[in-house]
Amino acid sequence: MKNTFKQIFRTANFLIGFIIISIVLLFITIYPIFNPGNPLRMIGQDSFTPPGTYFSLYDSLDVSHVYTFRLEGADDNRIYAKLSDTDREHIKEWLLLFNDYDDIFEIRAEDIDLEDTEGLLGLWWEHFDPEVRFDNMTIAERRVFARLDVNMDRLFDFYDKEVWMYNPESGESEYLKSVGTLDYVNVSDVANVRILPLGTDNFGRDTLKQLVSAIGTSLMIGLIAGLIATGLGLLLGLIAGYIGGIVDDFIMFFTNLFTVIPGIVLLILISYSIGQEHRGATTVALVIGLTSWVWTTRAVRAQVMSLRNRDHVNLSKLSGHSMPKIVVKDILPYIASYVVMAFILQVSSGILAEAGLSMLGLGPATTESATLGLMMNWALRYNAHLSGAWWAYYPVILVIALISFALNMINTGLDRVFNPQLRG
Repeated sequence: MKNTFKQIFRTANFLIGFIIISIVLLFITIYPIFNPGNPLRMIGQDSFTPPGTYFSLYDSLDVSHVYTFRLEGADDNRIYAKLSDTDREHIKEWLLLFNDYDDIFEIRAEDIDLEDTEGLLGLWWEHFDPEVRFDNMTIAERRVFARLDVNMDRLFDFYDKEVWMYNPESGESEYLKSVGTLDYVNVSDVANVRILPLGTDNFGRDTLKQLVSAIGTSLMIGLIAGLIATGLGLLLGLIAGYIGGIVDDFIMFFTNLFTVIPGIVLLILISYSIGQEHRGATTVALVIGLTSWVWTTRAVRAQVMSLRNRDHVNLSKLSGHSMPKIVVKDILPYIASYVVMAFILQVSSGILAEAGLSMLGLGPATTESATLGLMMNWALRYNAHLSGAWWAYYPVILVIALISFALNMINTGLDRVFNPQLRG
């Protein structure tokens, strides 16, 4: 046994998969300690808040000590931030229209860099003319460009901002303080600061916190589904392979029947019939497990049929050992490694099956807990891909792929150790 474990951990494939799974398990165990609470709690008022560090603007006004910095490029950063993506697109649109209007001016779409703030402003101020009238342009469209031109001058308005506070006793606003362009506060002095590495989702929930919870729930679903599918497949495969005869025919009839019907169709029909309010994570795992045992049954049956007439098995029969004892002591140890590998694949298949069901809206109840599939469903339903909210779905896709990759690497590593045909 000791030598077997050494061989397993010396296999590169197994080691890579084991390290990835260990890191994932360690992360989902430790992270909730530092960020406890309900992962489905809504903390944001807006949909798809981008990743970043957020501090209370209200609390920042109460910071007692204000520091003065003359940081190089600060004004440029302010201009860059004030010129929105929409404004940049409008500048590009006007320049291309002017290119068609003016025979002398020549510019191509690929020559306009939307990230080059200085270049965009230079082209705008050099060529924009409010008197120019393009063909087929409506009055509303002309007003858009006119307002944009007015806003261009405001980009450089860096005046001190005055903060006034309403006094309910006097009924008037009173001057509180002024904020200059050189004033800075230390974030550690602000009372409320929140770091959102993956922003928030469409409901204003912390995406990373939700993702950590979803990984744990999906792994639980995969484990339960894997245990049910592997256990059921192992039991039926052992009975059919060892007893044979009419029992084998009966079991294989139902196995072949389930083989003909696609598993995803059964999953969809059963999940739909249960109803959303009754579909918890455990229920979904049970459904997946009860529809995934077929190939394990067939594989175990084939293994047992090749073992049941071996000399050590016949010797146990002649010794008067009972069938359960023969199966447990003389057959099961020979297929144990295969059963473990089948279980790993069933876990991976269970996670992917849950993701597929949830994408179709047939996953666990959305109010109970998050799963990887539900997060993908929410992102798709609320158009995260159209909103540019990559943090709502890319991390989920990466985690699903990473877990499946790791489990398959572990399975490949075990196969190299236990499969005589692959030993080198």
